[in-house]
Formats: sequence, structure tokens, C-alpha cells
Amino acid sequence: MTDDERAAILKRCEGLRSTDVNDGMDHCGLQDVGMVSYDVTPLWRNVETMGHRFYGFAHTVRFLPTNKRAKSMTPEEYRAFMGEWYGNLARGPIGGEIRPGDAIVIDGHETGTGFIGSNNAQGWINRGATGVVTNGACRDSDELIIQKIPVYCRYTRPTVRPARCELDATNVPVNIGGVMVRPGDLVVADGDGVIVVPAESIECVLTEARRIANGDRAGRRRLYEQAGMAPDGTTEELG
Repeated sequence: MTDDERAAILKRCEGLRSTDVNDGMDHCGLQDVGMVSYDVTPLWRNVETMGHRFYGFAHTVRFLPTNKRAKSMTPEEYRAFMGEWYGNLARGPIGGEIRPGDAIVIDGHETGTGFIGSNNAQGWINRGATGVVTNGACRDSDELIIQKIPVYCRYTRPTVRPARCELDATNVPVNIGGVMVRPGDLVVADGDGVIVVPAESIECVLTEARRIANGDRAGRRRLYEQAGMAPDGTTEELG
């Protein structure tokens, strides 16, 4: 898929909620497919800007627990040890592989590691990533919130990768919260959770999701009018 084709699909996603996409999945014969476990939640929310909501194409990374440990060493030796680990054993996501519109999806649940930090996540965003999902942990959570990087995770943890995990593979199928996520699948994340649309079903699901969303918005516009409430962005028809 070209960058222009990907951008066009992400444009069609704007304004859609995970609920709309879930209902679209149901209408396309994908009931109970793609809904990531409820305990993978947004690190932060802003319902005024919806800045925590994101859409993107899965760029997957899989880490495994390591069977190697750091030996007793001086701080200088440990710095070299860390450099070797980040450079060779636990790289990823690899910056040059990130495309605009990518959603970084990290499988590392059992490693006990905070994969997503304020520096590396900002680097991914600077390269065009739209957000990050992991079945494990993030770290530097205060800074991630200040930087307004959309992060969805199970928990926070202050640990780093050296002596805890190793990179297994990038851009391979992974298991995130009971869902198979393949490179190029569509990831939709908001306050209700994360849902993954299989790449081959994106057209059907988005068509149905937008129809469903506009029906919901029209119904709420009428209810707003009855209640004397001012309309807002969530009641406007999607173009």
C-alpha cells in the first residue's frame, strides 16, 4: 500500500470511535475479532481535543524474556554493556523502518520491561508514527503525558531492556491482548480500548463504521436539541 493510499484510509477513520469500528466489524462478519483485552488502556485521556485517540497501520515488534544477566561490573562497564544491548540484542522499533501512519505495536508482556519511554516514543512520533500499543508496560509516564503521546498499555514500570529482554522480530504477527496483530492491520484506539481491523477487511469495516457513526451522531443531535444542549464536534456528520 502506498503512502497516499494509507493516508486516504486514515482520513476516513477521523471521528470514528472504537465502538463504531467494533459495530462495523460485527456487520462484516467479524464478531469478537480484534478487540484487545480490556486491561490495555490509554495512559491518559483528553476529551476536549481527543488527543489520546489514534488510528494507524500496525508496525509490530516482539520481545522475549532474556536468559542472560548482567555480571558484577563497574558503572563504566555497565554503560558499555547497555550500549551493546540496545545496539544488538534489544533494538526496536528500528527507526528507519517506521512509515508515516504507523501504529507501533509491541508484544512483550512477560518480560517485565518498560518498553515505551519519553525519548524513544517521541522519536517514533517524529518519524510519523501515530501512537503506541503494548501488552506490557511503559515508563516515563509523566513525561509521556506532558508530551501528549498516545500510549496504550497494561501498566507502568521503571525498568529498561538491558538484562531483561531481547528483540525477537519486527513486522511479524504478534499477540496483543488475545488478538492477532499483523503488519498492516488497522489499529483504532480510544477511551474504550483498542481494536484491530484485519487488513483485508478494512474497506468493509470502515464503510459500515462510518454509516453507524453518522446514525449515532444524528440521533444524539436530536437528543441535544430536545435537551437544549449546544451541538459539539461529536454530533456533526462525518463527511
